[in-house]
Amino acid sequence: MSTAADTAGTTRGGHTIEAQALSKRYGHTVAVDDLSFVIRPGVVTGLLGPNGAGKSTTMRMILGLDHPSAGSVSVDGSSFPGLAAPMSEVGALLDAGGVDGRRTAYRHLLWLARAGGIPRSRVDEVISEVGLSSVAGKRIGGFSLGMSQRLGIAAAILGDPRTLLFDEPVNGLDPEGIRWVRRLLRGLAAEGRTVVVSSHLMSEIEQTADHVLVMGRGKLVADASIGELTREGPTTTVRVVSPDAIELREAMLAAGADVTEDANGAMITTGIDAAGVGELAAARGLRLHELTPQRARLEEAFFELTEGSVEYQAAAAEEGR
Repeated sequence: MSTAADTAGTTRGGHTIEAQALSKRYGHTVAVDDLSFVIRPGVVTGLLGPNGAGKSTTMRMILGLDHPSAGSVSVDGSSFPGLAAPMSEVGALLDAGGVDGRRTAYRHLLWLARAGGIPRSRVDEVISEVGLSSVAGKRIGGFSLGMSQRLGIAAAILGDPRTLLFDEPVNGLDPEGIRWVRRLLRGLAAEGRTVVVSSHLMSEIEQTADHVLVMGRGKLVADASIGELTREGPTTTVRVVSPDAIELREAMLAAGADVTEDANGAMITTGIDAAGVGELAAARGLRLHELTPQRARLEEAFFELTEGSVEYQAAAAEEGR
């Protein structure tokens, strides 16, 4: 498996993951409710939602770890348990702590490799790729959270799979580690693989994902590219700096815009775009030192979409994650 730095000319086609009316109940708790979507290869797809939205349950059903109460989910038309060589088809990181702490990192990965018919040489490759060479002989029980995350990622990519699912992959990682994961995910997608990542860190998803599925109360509330979601989210603002601020403010207010001021004294306006501000200034001979459209951030769009899920988030059962 190549990294983001050497993906040129390398392709490994991923799977199409499709859910149709997918639902999951735990007793009286509805974790996933009539969910339908298609996840395609070659892009990083972000799975977003408040705690209790059903993200982890959805991933578990894709992997066949939980059985749907209704509906179906398939990987290229087949269920995950029906794949001939699962480790070379789909890799996943769901719980980095779910390992035997008495084993060394190397022994853990070797055990997985033997179970999946993967060459021993591949163990050395992934240990080096995730940056664990210096601790490969140490027991996992003594690992930090960040080291455990790297080991979990190593296990996910061990079979050189066509499709990868990561649940909160940057938990416990330092800034360098977060940047490494970001490059890794984008590199995998650039190779044509299917990459799905769940995270509560909006800034990471915005910098990593191409497409997002937003869930709330187990339902799909948005299925769009990052650009579409932010364009359709909260109103875009314009940052304006002018030595003729008083006159320009009056002109913008007269044109029906709302104008506030940020901590640095710049005017922040909504209800008029950058071109409109420029035309008002030009018509009145007013000077402009800055005129910057500010696109809505993914975090703002996310909170607007999931606003009705906040109450559910506080009351959700743990198994409904």
